[in-house]
Amino acid sequence: MYPKSFERLIECFQLLPGVGAKTAERYAFMMLDAPQEQVELFAQALISCKNDIKRCRICGNISDQDECPICQNENRNPRMICVVQSPKDVIAMEKMQEYAGVYHVLNGLISTSRGIMPEDLNIDALLERISPETEEVIIATNATIEGETTALYLDKLLSGKGVLVTRIAHGLPMGGHLDYADELTLIKAFEGRKSLK
Repeated sequence: MYPKSFERLIECFQLLPGVGAKTAERYAFMMLDAPQEQVELFAQALISCKNDIKRCRICGNISDQDECPICQNENRNPRMICVVQSPKDVIAMEKMQEYAGVYHVLNGLISTSRGIMPEDLNIDALLERISPETEEVIIATNATIEGETTALYLDKLLSGKGVLVTRIAHGLPMGGHLDYADELTLIKAFEGRKSLK
């Protein structure tokens, strides 16, 4: 029905989460009607993002350098490590402006139904970061089955390390995600964190 290149563009837009056939078609027409400079800017941003963004060698967050700005910040408390699922969760936590520690990004959650096992996550790097100076590991995974499974697994792994392991309180609704929560909800969840024991 459409030229092959246009159909390929529609198919590419459908790869985005939450984008169905009609929305992808609308996006494709928008790009077709956009000025050449705008399309080139969009394409270059995609390519640059893919080529320039890497994982922080310390925490696993996204960065355009070997270490992310949070890990480079000497004013952060390295004795407190907040463990999150993804870089989006780091941004959500930073918006509340209440936490001055550092982060560790797992880049996923344990999900046996989807074939995601502990060895697929950034857990070994977390264990390497734990030292006698580490005071607290705050587990801030989503309040979902996968988030709870991951939290319990991490608690078991860290139990012999002599570090306090806490879980953010469930000011977040079950099934909720950090990046959709407002700042006040996150503050309350963070303030009400408790030990997993």
